[in-house]
Amino acid sequence: MIEQANVPGMITAFDLGSGAHLSDGPVASGRLGSIWRLDTDLGSWAVKPVGDTSRRDLVEILEGAAFQEAAGAAGVPTPEVRRARSGDLIADVGGVAVRVHEWLDLDPPDTMLDPAKLGRLVAGLHRVPFVGSVGQDPWYAEPVGAGQWAALLMSLRARSAPFADELAALVPEILALEELLGEPARALRTCHRDLWADNLRVASGGGLSVFDFDNAGLADPSQELAAVLVEYASAEPARARLIRDAYNEAGGPGRVERSQDFAMPIAQLHHIVEAGCRRWLVAETDAGRADNEAWVREFLDRPLTRSRIEALLVE
Repeated sequence: MIEQANVPGMITAFDLGSGAHLSDGPVASGRLGSIWRLDTDLGSWAVKPVGDTSRRDLVEILEGAAFQEAAGAAGVPTPEVRRARSGDLIADVGGVAVRVHEWLDLDPPDTMLDPAKLGRLVAGLHRVPFVGSVGQDPWYAEPVGAGQWAALLMSLRARSAPFADELAALVPEILALEELLGEPARALRTCHRDLWADNLRVASGGGLSVFDFDNAGLADPSQELAAVLVEYASAEPARARLIRDAYNEAGGPGRVERSQDFAMPIAQLHHIVEAGCRRWLVAETDAGRADNEAWVREFLDRPLTRSRIEALLVE
């Protein structure tokens, strides 16, 4: 929680100017934190509190910021990371640890972004000269597994989850897709690993901007390109072709040529659904259950299937 009392410390630590005005509360929030807006005579800033983090999480936050800075230096449109006077990413301001980014006015999430601009941006990300230390993560590569799905469905039905039958109907398709996982990556480099529509949007002025690099780490750029096709091309071969063509023309190193190249979105979406179900099971309020049901229904309403993947592979 940030309060007005923390503002002087922020101004001093990050050299943000004067005449500061802090938003009355978070202007954006998600499952991993909240963002406050701070306006000063030098501009507007996105301030994000950093709660208690494990050593691993801290390493990922620091490396994500370094990758974001490298991407910005390479011409990828992304908000500027504002470092403290000390050079540190995070500063303690009156007992609250925060980090700061340039503020951007953004359009709402949109899966129908301009395919040519999108392809060029992702290619630019995959060409950033950055060597990171955050390695591969099972979240992006390993299956949930038949046993876990069966146990999860049993728990959901025991609690009369309103979406249990819909999920159960999809499990055969889910398991068929998980059979595609397990092959070694064809290539590895630091990737964003979270290029869903929440994190890649139209900014004021009409250009695209990518942000929230906290999940960056080693991945196969071909698989990240496949995830982009899943999110922004749906099952439309024409849109997928435009994204791929723009990506290729901009020098992107990835190639989506077979079903196994969709390993990242398969694993990631399945783990997201699993996490949403488990959070629904432990939610203690109607609002909490509704929030997590909505998270699960994002997948149920637009599931990734073998037929969608086949459509995206059409040349």
